[in-house]
Amino acid sequence: MNQLRKIELGVATAIFLLILFALLYKSVSYNVFELQHEYGYKFARYDQVFDYYKHYLLPLLAHITIVYLAFVGINSWIMPSFYEQGSWKIGTLLLIATCGAVFVVIMTASTWYNGYLFGVYSTRKGVHMHCAKSAFIITIFYVTLYALYYGAKRLYFQQLHAKAVSKPWFIQIRTEAIVILLLIVLFSLITPGNNITKFAVFSLIGFYYSVVYFVSQYRLLPHYHLHRDRRLLVRDPAFVYFMIFALSPVFLLIMIPHPPKDAILSCLALFAGTIMVVLPLSYWIFYVRQSRSDTILGLRKALDQSETGLDFLRWQINPHFLFNALNTLYGTALTEKAPATSEGIQKLGDMMRFMLHDNMQERISLSKEIAYLENYIALQRLRTQGSSDIGIEVNIDDTHCDHEIAPMLLIPFLENAFKHGISSRNKSRITMSLSCTPEKIYFDVYNTVHASRASEIENDSMGIGLQNVRQRLALLYPRKHELSIRETTTEYFVHLTIQIV
Repeated sequence: MNQLRKIELGVATAIFLLILFALLYKSVSYNVFELQHEYGYKFARYDQVFDYYKHYLLPLLAHITIVYLAFVGINSWIMPSFYEQGSWKIGTLLLIATCGAVFVVIMTASTWYNGYLFGVYSTRKGVHMHCAKSAFIITIFYVTLYALYYGAKRLYFQQLHAKAVSKPWFIQIRTEAIVILLLIVLFSLITPGNNITKFAVFSLIGFYYSVVYFVSQYRLLPHYHLHRDRRLLVRDPAFVYFMIFALSPVFLLIMIPHPPKDAILSCLALFAGTIMVVLPLSYWIFYVRQSRSDTILGLRKALDQSETGLDFLRWQINPHFLFNALNTLYGTALTEKAPATSEGIQKLGDMMRFMLHDNMQERISLSKEIAYLENYIALQRLRTQGSSDIGIEVNIDDTHCDHEIAPMLLIPFLENAFKHGISSRNKSRITMSLSCTPEKIYFDVYNTVHASRASEIENDSMGIGLQNVRQRLALLYPRKHELSIRETTTEYFVHLTIQIV
């Protein structure tokens, strides 16, 4: 919320400075006699003397300044420091005082801005009453507008912000929306004509082009970047743009009455601007961002690849496991003297060789990853073979498993199962399944969860290794993997699907 208030202050200040610049620029760049003629015709009609600075510039500056200061005071001080803290009485008094100041300044400015009314009304009291009524209505309008804005803002933060802020596109859209708003205000100020009419026209144009831009930028082009089918790129936006184009004359006629012919010509101009400016600009911005994103992704992959071996040596195959494995091999050597010992040592050697060599490659065959899983399971079977309460089930169907995969993506889930699923006092079961299609890899791990492990799982349910593999999946298979983890008090289930093609 504090960050939003800083943004609101920045936007309000930018709009205030733009309006200030537009007014002062016109005062400096235009001939004062031209300005007298342009804005003083009402005064001349009622035989009143018009002064551009006294009857136009200064009243408008006073009006926009008090509105700006009131917004800053209410939004940055009164609402957060009093109303949101429960100090309703003090907040209400300050709010009334602020609204009163706005009313007085606008009424005073109005008596100068509408000075020609002294030639309309027979008494000064009539002019002052007219200006007071006008200032009251304007003040009520500002209060209502801010109340609607504040209510919408509170509703957004209570219902939508937590979901929206987690999206990667949130900051981009927020920044672009602010830029579009500032451009609408700027064009409304620097072009000649009635300010309200200009703002309505540019708001309609801005809304139209914003819809086209955001649909292209965050929906159509990302999908095209995945499927690369130009027919879909043409088909998907056709209906959306057609509806916008068809409804534009209706909105234009409602907001700014024009002859139907002029409205249609205006919409044709809008559509031409879409084809020649907005869509090419959207395309260029998207691919600049995509190129930057691809560069960052490549650097992350390179960094990930260089650190993966160290991470897994440190976290995945931890000293505790190696110590247990070697103790098991030593005990087996004492009792059986040869076969099981040599088999265990060979499997452990294969695993270490995999970590030191294959693990450093960007891609390995899935068969090597499967061999590593089987060696790991074999050593765990060897370690737990003395307990009849521990069941280990493996279902591997390597048909169509001729894919290549990033190394060490599957082992963290299996190690997590053995870490949390084995108990020397309770029945334990671990099940692993792996199968493939020509396009996808399916990997499932199930393990029991024991009460004695509850606090450990609660504090480290994913473990460092699983957090690491989540990040690697997001980097290596963006939008091409599905990881589902379900946990109860007695069971833990992992389902991973990786789309290879």
